[in-house]
Amino acid sequence: MMAGVPILGCAASPPARPSSAPANQPARSSPAAKPILLAYFSRAGENYHYGGRRNLKVANTEVLTQMISRRIDCDVHRIEPADPYPDDYEETVARNVREQDADARPAIAGPLPTIDRYDTVLLASPIWNVRAPMIMTTFTESLSFRGKTVFPLTTYAMSGLGTTERDYAASCPGATIAEGLAVRGEEVSSAQAEVDAWLRRAGLR
Repeated sequence: MMAGVPILGCAASPPARPSSAPANQPARSSPAAKPILLAYFSRAGENYHYGGRRNLKVANTEVLTQMISRRIDCDVHRIEPADPYPDDYEETVARNVREQDADARPAIAGPLPTIDRYDTVLLASPIWNVRAPMIMTTFTESLSFRGKTVFPLTTYAMSGLGTTERDYAASCPGATIAEGLAVRGEEVSSAQAEVDAWLRRAGLR
């Protein structure tokens, strides 16, 4: 990503979980429900906004994650970097360039040991320089997605789903990569109809 190329980050605080669920671990769904995991990475702070910058306390991908988790029965897991990204937009752009150029795998704090109980996994992230942040590849490569259905979810400024479908197909061998959802970051708070339509098409609602 070149300096000034739009990135979108998300989320200042994790979504609410049932009080019985440990922090940063997915809450358990009802035994009768089809197991679904919604795993997301997000970065708040200074973000791209219609060509300028805007400071977000709850950023775009978290807004999308919360919208979806209110509509379907799913467990939510926030992917936390062991080395948090800067609040400053340009510093995050520069770090992302280094990580993409090095094909890096940024470490995750409190990684999930397994996703065996889930049949369906929704992977949500911003798009940074045409692709999901490299920490999403850290997440997918650390777990077995064989036999699962994976739905890419993104918030973006210019690139839609970016390369997420291709990247998750490579890093989730044996998974089925289903139709994803891309929502423009600046418009995510009013995307309810778009989200509802996608959930119906995906058979998730």
